Amino acid sequence: MRYLFVLLACAAAPAAAEVKSVSPAGFEIANTAVVNATPEQVYAMLGQPAKWWNKAHSYSGSSDNLSLTLRAGGCFCEAIPADHGSVEHGRVINAQPGKALRIAGAFGPLQAEGVSAVLTWALKPVAGGTEVTQTYVVGGYIRVGADKIAPPVDQVLGEQLKRLQAVFAAR
Repeated sequence: MRYLFVLLACAAAPAAAEVKSVSPAGFEIANTAVVNATPEQVYAMLGQPAKWWNKAHSYSGSSDNLSLTLRAGGCFCEAIPADHGSVEHGRVINAQPGKALRIAGAFGPLQAEGVSAVLTWALKPVAGGTEVTQTYVVGGYIRVGADKIAPPVDQVLGEQLKRLQAVFAAR
């Protein structure tokens, strides 16, 4: 429930990424950033969400409880130590080191909806590092309406990409 509150609270803030399309059946969001690192370094960092994912957008309240196994079938999971629980945020369906990472999973409050969702990070070498294009495509039945949930989801995922970018800016 905490995750839902935080996610919906972001709706009042201006979107940092782009809601590319929205319909009653779903939505697509996209965000792009240039990261000051090689594609291989960025890909490896994706597998360390504890270093860049905002703890406010976790179930446990701690990014240290997040893990992401960078291989097909790998889990983007979270341990919830307080009650010995866990959450599967998504399952890796495409792992191409230095090129792309794709995860099937309905994040946050979307887990309680009848949706299918895919988050993709595409990596491309450019001057100054790596262009990271993050897309999230969601389709299915969303009780609150895709038009209402798309902007806060966009905000949250856009923030995570900025935090990933900041890890390398601090080096």
